[in-house]
Amino acid sequence: MGTRIIICSNCGTLNKNNDYCEFCNTLISDRKKREIKADEVKQKQIKEVIQELENPNLAERLKKHPNILYKITGWLLYSVITVVSAIGAGLAWFIAMVAAG
Repeated sequence: MGTRIIICSNCGTLNKNNDYCEFCNTLISDRKKREIKADEVKQKQIKEVIQELENPNLAERLKKHPNILYKITGWLLYSVITVVSAIGAGLAWFIAMVAAG
């Protein structure tokens, strides 16, 4: 790779093969900017996954509650959600089969 001469958009100084401006220390490398942006996106995805793992839905929280009444309510809610999902999946399958002929 040859010499890269980049003009700083902040102060107008010419820089050779640097990621940051020699005069004002502003980030001037597009490659470095893309790397930083990719790292930010990865960190955001990691935070979303951690948030999802640490904050389960209502039924999951109730199933783990120390009070037995709340546990029963959580299991009932979880069961209802599962049954409704199974019925919905069955209806979707039936409609697909009817549409397919």
